[in-house]
Amino acid sequence: MELTFLGTGAGMPAKHRNVTSIAIKHLYDGSVWLFDCGEATQHQILHTSIKPRKIDKIFITHLHGDHIFGLPGLLGSRSFLEGTEPLHVYGPDGIRDFIETSLKISGTHLKYDLHIHEIDEGIVYEDDRLLICAKKLDHAILSFGYRVVEKDKPGPLLVEKLKREGIMPGPIYKQLKNGETVQLEDGRTISGFDYVGSSKKGRILTVLGDTRFCESSINLAKDADILVHEATFDKRSEEIAHQYFHSTTVQAAKVAFQAGVKKLFITHISSRYEKKDWPILEQEAKEIFPDTEIAYDLKVVHL
Repeated sequence: MELTFLGTGAGMPAKHRNVTSIAIKHLYDGSVWLFDCGEATQHQILHTSIKPRKIDKIFITHLHGDHIFGLPGLLGSRSFLEGTEPLHVYGPDGIRDFIETSLKISGTHLKYDLHIHEIDEGIVYEDDRLLICAKKLDHAILSFGYRVVEKDKPGPLLVEKLKREGIMPGPIYKQLKNGETVQLEDGRTISGFDYVGSSKKGRILTVLGDTRFCESSINLAKDADILVHEATFDKRSEEIAHQYFHSTTVQAAKVAFQAGVKKLFITHISSRYEKKDWPILEQEAKEIFPDTEIAYDLKVVHL
């Protein structure tokens, strides 16, 4: 997977930080998922290799404007750019009304099927490779965090072991790879589980919406390879962060530490902090969780 931070600011666009959006590009098929779609997200996409027609899923954390005001424009542009494959949007109650009203009033006609899913806690999407679950956070309005889990990959077929035991390549290899029990021509019965190596652990990515420090964040981030956590305020602003249902740099780092994640990216940075302040914010988090980076617009991370 390839992670691109399209917007890393909070509340409103700033000179160096657009409002929130994150893209995940799946390298096995080139498809793209978005997490949130703040104003001018499609402008940010123009500075990347991402093709809007390849976006097939959008996950919205909550319905504050800095997370959704770019959505109607992107949906329309995807149609203009010959996007014909279905698109699925997942989000809290109200996301359907927002999208359908925006498209209706603006007279926007889509050339593809749009599927809108108003979600609750639990598994919101699953295929043969990935599973995504959502959990409510602690924000002024309903806000979700998403945990993206790559399913474990089956281990390799132990071909050399099979050959040493006189079992030559053929259709039987596929059966054994699938874990089936097979009877050989010489009368032996063997199990595929004895000829498959250890499975490869799937990776975990956690993307949280706006939130105060809460237990749900820790649960969603448990053992994640990457945690993306908002850090709207610095460590001295814990009281105002609580008042506005947001987190500080230190609180984000505490979630990462308690969840046992490998890497933390802090984002959703208030425009009150100038570029010269960013290293200070990063260092505040690093004092609690050393493997922290502050995200910036168009930053690309490989997972």
